[in-house]
Amino acid sequence: MSEFINNREYRQEQLKELIKRLHDGATVDEVKADFDKLTTGISAIEITEMEQALVNEGMPVEEIQRLCDVHASVFKGSIEDIHAEDGFSVSDFDEGHPIHTLKKENRVIEDLLENRVLRYLDEYTEYPSIEREANLVDAINKLATIDKHYSRKENLLFPYMEKYDITAPPQVMWGVDDEIRDKIKAVQRLLGDKKPAVAEINTRVREVVDQVGEMIFKEEEIMIPMLLETFTMEEWIEIEKASAEIGYTLLHAVKRWIPKVTEKSVGEISASVVEKSDDVTSQNIKFDAGALSPEEINSILNTLPLDMTFVGADDRVKYFTQGKERIFDRPITIIGREVKNCHPPKSVHIVEQIVEDLRTGVKDHEDFWIRMGEMFVYIRYFAVRNKAGEFLGTLELTQNIKPITELEGEKRLRDADK
Repeated sequence: MSEFINNREYRQEQLKELIKRLHDGATVDEVKADFDKLTTGISAIEITEMEQALVNEGMPVEEIQRLCDVHASVFKGSIEDIHAEDGFSVSDFDEGHPIHTLKKENRVIEDLLENRVLRYLDEYTEYPSIEREANLVDAINKLATIDKHYSRKENLLFPYMEKYDITAPPQVMWGVDDEIRDKIKAVQRLLGDKKPAVAEINTRVREVVDQVGEMIFKEEEIMIPMLLETFTMEEWIEIEKASAEIGYTLLHAVKRWIPKVTEKSVGEISASVVEKSDDVTSQNIKFDAGALSPEEINSILNTLPLDMTFVGADDRVKYFTQGKERIFDRPITIIGREVKNCHPPKSVHIVEQIVEDLRTGVKDHEDFWIRMGEMFVYIRYFAVRNKAGEFLGTLELTQNIKPITELEGEKRLRDADK
């Protein structure tokens, strides 16, 4: 046993050294020769352990992210060989299971890349016809819906990975997801120009295709095996329940998943994960001015024309409203999640600074406003303190204020029936 542990630790150290060599400028070919000596018995989980170890030792996530595609290309052949016999296919999971859906989306995305994006790109010459230009624009717009695929991964899978102290791989993967999103948007902007630069479009599109392909590989050969080793049935049920709210990529309908378990266990699972609010009593809760029942409180907060999220003093999400007009994804799985893990790596330091300023009293609130399609979104952060001034947490309010900014003149109560 000790020999196994020692060999594993030795291999981990060697793998980390190879990544550091890449970081210091070594080429893939220079590293691959040494890597091949260490591939015997390597598993996906070892790669994630290696990334986690690098983060624990102080290497910034951004550095690992920058090297992500490079070291993935080094590892790829080895991992594919290992999973060739026992690799996972869509048919290995019941229809509707989150893994089945994720892999089914990946197959549709691959088909889109090969049979539409690349095909239409080859036809996109210096003077493309209106039809050929429209074909490529449509294909890229369809690819942009990959945002839903990534959002489900980031908001439903990553919180449970963090629960098991698997933090580095999600951070690295989320960073690359955002790079892909940004690159797709850049291509859309280029295609929208009056005189699009064909050569640049060709280069940018192929970069996107390659990076999306690499992400599919990482999801299926590194992330999924790790999830299957770790997640419980109850957690998969929670993930499946919350998936439809975020939506799917290029799938018109996704069948609800019914686990293959006994009726008794279904009842036990349902009781533990489906309705966790049954123990809320009807007793009124007293406030500074008046009293409300839990049902009234919940309904009032969900009626407010804005999104509200509360992060406790321990920097973990404790609550969010569930109104009809949601601006950002807020799946139930974020409850209990550290707020720093609820944001893309590139903006984590900003969020942490905001919370720290509110906590220490440097600021009482911080405001931002951004354009999101047709919406003009106003985002506000407030320090929540009790009467003694003790910091209780951070309140985030998000609202589409475009209808407010467009108001003109006045409307009085007497005008309500007009």
